[in-house]
Formats: sequence, C-alpha cells, structure tokens
Amino acid sequence: MIGSEGVLGASLVLGVADAPLRAVVQGPGSALRIGVAQFQRARRDSPALMRGLNRYLYVLMTQLSQTTACTRFHEVDTRLARWLLMTHDRAHADHFHLTHQFLADMLGVRRSGITVAAGELQRRGLIHYARGEIQILDRGGLESASCECYEAIVEDYARLLP
Repeated sequence: MIGSEGVLGASLVLGVADAPLRAVVQGPGSALRIGVAQFQRARRDSPALMRGLNRYLYVLMTQLSQTTACTRFHEVDTRLARWLLMTHDRAHADHFHLTHQFLADMLGVRRSGITVAAGELQRRGLIHYARGEIQILDRGGLESASCECYEAIVEDYARLLP
C-alpha cells in the first residue's frame, strides 16, 4: 500500500529494473512520474534522496514483515481494521471505495469473511459500509479494534520517515 509517503518501483533503488508487484490504483489523486534514467541520475547525484529512499525501503520491508505475521496470527476483523486505518492514512479522506472482494484479496480471506468483519465494524459504529463505499466514522474506535500491527507500522513510519 502506497500513499504520498511512498514510491512505486522502489526496486530500482536496489539496481533491479523488474517490478515484482502489480500496481492497482484504488482512489483519486495525483502522482508524479519519473523515467528510469532520470531517476537513476537523481539517485546518484543526491545523497539526501538516496538516504530517504533507503529509509523508505527499510520501512517497506518492515511493513511487509509485519503484515505477514499479522496475516498468520490475527483474526480477520482486527486485520480489516488495520487495513482500513492504513487506507485512511494514505487516502487523506474519511470516505473511499473498497469492495469486499478487493479487501478479501488484500487480506487473504474469503469474501464472506470480509462481509462478517465489516458488518461487525459497522454494527459497532466504527465505519459505514455500503456497495463498496466505506466511511470512517470513529477513527479512535477503529484503532482500538485493530491489532497492534497497525501501531507498529505507524511507529516505523514516524521514526524513519518524518
């Protein structure tokens, strides 16, 4: 998951031109684009850019590790709360579009599991969910409903990408 703090194609920092991931744009907004050769020049000519990119790669690796452990050890409802919080952080909006199927794919569960978990979050007044449109109603409550993985990821971002 990438927002205004991140970059797609971070493998270029490691000198690898292949992208191991597929990008899916989930929400509106703007993005900047730079060609590979221009990016490599900027990276070579700017130690500050390189430090920032290295920190971003570290945070990305810790986020992937944390998410893997979360997927293995935590229940769907707490993982859904974490995912919604991360989306909220990156969307910079209280309302966004995420289908049950997309969320199921991202969390590695069946669609019916998302239906149950989202229904519970909605019953508790934390979100409003209808036809793929999600509105965060109680962020603090959603943070309480999330597993500790969300806080760990946020702390890494804050510490390394101020």
